[in-house]
Amino acid sequence: MTPKQKAWAIQAEHVIKQMERRHFNAYYCSTKEEALSKALSIIEKGSVIASGGSATIEEVGLLNYIKTHSEEYTFIDRSIAKNEEEKRQIHAKAILSDYYLMSTNAFTMDGQLVNIDGNGNRVSALCYGPKHVVIITGMNKLTPSVEDAYKRIRQDACPPNCVRLGLPTPCSKTGVCGDCMSASSICDLFVTTRMSRYPGRIHIIMVGEELGY
Repeated sequence: MTPKQKAWAIQAEHVIKQMERRHFNAYYCSTKEEALSKALSIIEKGSVIASGGSATIEEVGLLNYIKTHSEEYTFIDRSIAKNEEEKRQIHAKAILSDYYLMSTNAFTMDGQLVNIDGNGNRVSALCYGPKHVVIITGMNKLTPSVEDAYKRIRQDACPPNCVRLGLPTPCSKTGVCGDCMSASSICDLFVTTRMSRYPGRIHIIMVGEELGY
């Protein structure tokens, strides 16, 4: 274990306590393999599962596992949508899922979640709808405060995400947030999740690795 990983483990102990007082279920896993195992222990077999766009969920292997075990889960696959109307219908079905899988763009030392979204389907599911939300996040997304979280997302997460998605935004060309009004912008909706009204609905798995953006 590197010094950075040791520090992350110490920080996670503090963050877990803060998240629990906000009515989140919080866990720490040293590796993405452990995180995959933890996530699968939370998700009941036979459940209907949906997901938001997340590089982290893919890196951990959770999305692939769910997709390749169709005998155990019913997966609402948004990638099969052929047009905007089909995509809208799939997003609507996701709201009634048993488990919604996602990452978070950032989280804070005092246990809050901070997310920026384009279409809004991901943050809307986080806020309301699915019975459970399972969030997996690398410790690289930990920030001191909500203000720092938004700065991190707009500078360190959104530009590479726009490059990954092939979006023609200013930041995909310069690597720096331009506070744009582009139709392709993914910085349209800013959501801070301070706490959950429903204890145990949101499960947050922190991982002692650099994951996602």
